[in-house]
Amino acid sequence: MSEILLDVQDLHASVEGKEILKGINLTVREGEVHAIMGPNGSGKSTLSGVLAGHPAYEVTKGSARLHGVELLGLSPETRSHEGLFLSFQYPVEIPGVSMVNFMRAALNAKRKFCNEAPLSASEFLKLMRQKREIVELDNKLASRSVNEGFSGGEKKRNEIFQMAVLEPRLAILDETDSGLDIDALRVVAGGVNKLKTSRNATIVITHYQRLLDYIRPDFVHILYKGRIVKTGGPELALELEEKGYDWIKEENK
Repeated sequence: MSEILLDVQDLHASVEGKEILKGINLTVREGEVHAIMGPNGSGKSTLSGVLAGHPAYEVTKGSARLHGVELLGLSPETRSHEGLFLSFQYPVEIPGVSMVNFMRAALNAKRKFCNEAPLSASEFLKLMRQKREIVELDNKLASRSVNEGFSGGEKKRNEIFQMAVLEPRLAILDETDSGLDIDALRVVAGGVNKLKTSRNATIVITHYQRLLDYIRPDFVHILYKGRIVKTGGPELALELEEKGYDWIKEENK
C-alpha cells in the first residue's frame, strides 16, 4: 500500500472567534486524488487556508502532518518548501513582478531549503519552456507581470503552470474550475492530470461534478458544517449532481 502523504486528525479552526472546522479527519495517500465538495459556508476554503497557513485562521485543536511533518506550527513558506501547494480560487495580480523572476525566486528558495544548488537564469528558462507546454501557457503571458491583465482562465492556467514548476507533493486546488469556460477547464484539468505521479497527491475542492469529469477522484468527501459527513467514490459526486445538497442537510440535522 502507498505511503500516507497527508494525515489530518480532529482539526478544529476558528475565524474571529467563530468555529468553522469542527473536527476534520482526512487521510491522503501518495498517488491519490481526493475531491472535497459541500455547500457554501461548509468550511472547504477554510480547510485549504488552514493547511496552507493563512494567518486569518486560528487552529484550536488537532494536527495535520505532511509526509510525517507537522504543518500547523510552520510558516506558509516552509509548508510550501515541504511540498504543499495551494491553487487559489481568486489568484492575485502582482504588478511589476515578472513571472520569470517570481517563479525562479520561488523555485530557488525551495531548492535552498532542500540543500540543492540554485538554477541559473538559462537553466530556469529551459525548465520554464518545458513546463509551459503542460498547460499550453502562451510565452507572452509567461513574460508578463504575475497575473496582471490575465483573464480568469489565464490566471488559473498560470496557477497550474506554477504547480508544474514547483512539483509539490500535495496540491490543493481550491475551486480551480470557478469561472472557467469548457476549453479552459479542459486545459487546466489536463495539466493537473499530466502532473500526477505515484509520489504526489491532489485535493480538489469544487462545487460541481463537471471538473470531476476531467480530474477523476479516487475519493469524494462531503464537507458540511465543518465536518466531513460522508465519503465515497466518484459515484458520490454524481449523486450530489443529481440530488443537490438537501439530502445531506436532512441526514445531518
